[in-house]
Amino acid sequence: MRYQIIHSTTYTYDRSVVLNPHIIRLRSRCDGTQKLLSFFLQIDPEPIGISHITDLDGNAILQTWFGESTDNLKIEARSEVETYRTNPFDYLVEPWALSLPIDYPASMLSQLQPYLQPQYQINVDPAVIQLAQDICFTADNQIGTFLMQLNQRIYENCQYIRRETGEPLPGGVTWNQKSGSCRDVAVLFMEACRAVGLAARFVSGYQEGDPEQKERDLHAWAEVYLPGAGWRGYDPTVGLVVSDRHIPLVASASPKYTAPISGNFLAPGNQLDMTASISIH
Repeated sequence: MRYQIIHSTTYTYDRSVVLNPHIIRLRSRCDGTQKLLSFFLQIDPEPIGISHITDLDGNAILQTWFGESTDNLKIEARSEVETYRTNPFDYLVEPWALSLPIDYPASMLSQLQPYLQPQYQINVDPAVIQLAQDICFTADNQIGTFLMQLNQRIYENCQYIRRETGEPLPGGVTWNQKSGSCRDVAVLFMEACRAVGLAARFVSGYQEGDPEQKERDLHAWAEVYLPGAGWRGYDPTVGLVVSDRHIPLVASASPKYTAPISGNFLAPGNQLDMTASISIH
């Protein structure tokens, strides 16, 4: 699939402010399953410097810094992306990683530690543990079945709500209230996977959705590391395994490192408004 994406974000302040450096995570992933054909970034006011960075998770991000004060900031990214993963099941899992619990080799386990830790607290919420254990039982501890059933259980039981701002809710909160935004249910999926020893991470990006829909949003889902298959995506918001109709931007063990734009400004001054618009064709 080939997509043209325009993602525009505008911040408005109540007076002129001095902008601190900003991190921009709007450059689409480029790997064997997806190719970034073109990328153009327009920023107003124009920054005095832009640095292209590869972060700790291997994401391609940009840091910008500014020289003049301003009462607004507009960042627009235009991308053309081609996706290739038509079959999300084109892999062979290592024979020792077909059922739970996985006995990871020591070298792999050390690399996966950030993706196995509870997201918000020392211990995983009991409600999430119970959800994961119930599905483990019905899936007979088979990892492939567990992931499919977890994806479907969240999709069928959690009502989607649009929540444009704020951090993702802890998985236990989302599961208990049976509703959440895409980032909320992605965290729930992640926490349930980690509760049974499956490495999982948070992904921010776009999903094709309805081509006729004018109002689009940034999307979020989860990826699970399957030995022999690498990172594989699951989207509990729509109940699908991720294929060529998702366009990932960045992924991380923690959602806070996937925010599309991060940065602040020097006082005095307050942010009055933030508006974002996304088109996908």
